[in-house]
Amino acid sequence: MDISVVIPLLNEAESLPELHDWIRRVMDEHRFSYEVIFIDDGSSDGSWQVIEELKARNPQVKGIKFRRNYGKSAALNVGFEAVQGDVVITMDADLQDSPDEIPGLYKRIKDDKLDLVSGWKKKRYDPITKTIPTKLFNYATRRMSGIHNLHDFNCGLKAYRRDVVKNIEVYGEMHRYIPVIAKWAGFRKIEEQVVEHRARKYGVTKFGLNRFVNGFLDLLSIFFVGKFQKKPMHFFGTIGTLSFFTGFVISFYIIADKLLTLNKGKHLSRDVTDQPLFYIALVLVILGTQLFLTGFLAELIARNSSDRNNYLVEKEI
Repeated sequence: MDISVVIPLLNEAESLPELHDWIRRVMDEHRFSYEVIFIDDGSSDGSWQVIEELKARNPQVKGIKFRRNYGKSAALNVGFEAVQGDVVITMDADLQDSPDEIPGLYKRIKDDKLDLVSGWKKKRYDPITKTIPTKLFNYATRRMSGIHNLHDFNCGLKAYRRDVVKNIEVYGEMHRYIPVIAKWAGFRKIEEQVVEHRARKYGVTKFGLNRFVNGFLDLLSIFFVGKFQKKPMHFFGTIGTLSFFTGFVISFYIIADKLLTLNKGKHLSRDVTDQPLFYIALVLVILGTQLFLTGFLAELIARNSSDRNNYLVEKEI
C-alpha cells in the first residue's frame, strides 16, 4: 500500500464528508493505493455516524472510536499502530490542511529518501493570540532539540516513512514534538515543506491557551527522557556533585576563616552559625546529597526496567 492517511478528530461531523471526497479525488487522480484512518477522539456531534457512512461508500476508509476524549497524541499513537502504508500522512480534520499537498509530501519521502517531512504553514489564518506563542515555542524547540531547519513543529500536516511511526510512542501532549521524538529515536532525515493553511470552514478550534503551558512542560520532558533515559545518573549526579562541592567549599572557607581569626586573637568575630553564607552552604550540601541519591535510585530503576536494553535496530545481516 502506498499511503496511509491518519486523521484525528473531535466533533468535526460537518467537515468529514468534504474532506473524505477531497482525499479520494486526489488519490484516484494519482492512482495511489491508500487507506484513510479516522480516529474519533470521543466526539459527541455524530462524527462516528458520518465515518460509518463514509465506510459504506468507500472500503478504503477505516475508523477507530475512543469511548471518551483522550487527546490528539493518543489518537495519533493508535493510528500509527494501525497503518499499513509505506508513507504515512497525518492531517487535521477541520479542512485547514489541504489534501492536494499529499502527492508532494509522498514524493519527498520516496524520492528524497527522507524519514519525516513536516509542513510549514508560512501564511497562517490564525489570530495573533495563537501565532505569537506558537513562534516562541517553535524557537525554543529549535534551540533545545537541535532541529534548526523546521519552522513549525506543531503543524498537523506531516509525512513519515512507516518505520518512523512504528518505532516512536506519542503520549500526553507530545504530538507537538513528533520531529523531536523521531530524532531521539535515530531518524535524522527530517526536512520541511511549505504547505497551504486554509481558514476554518466549519466549527471552532478545540485548543485553548493551556496547550502552551502543557507544550512547554512536554518539551522539557522530551529533552530529559531523550537525553538521559538510559543514564539518569549523568544528569542528577552531575548537578548533585556540583551542588555538594560548592557547599563544601563555602563551608570550608567559613570555618577556615573563623579558625584563622581565632588564631590571631580576635575573639569578637561572628560565630560560624551566625553567618547567612553558612546556611546557604548547608542547603547546597543537602541538595547535592539528595540529587545524587535521586540519580542513584533512578539508575537502579533504569537498570531493572524491562526495556533497559530495548534499542531500535534498523537492519540485520
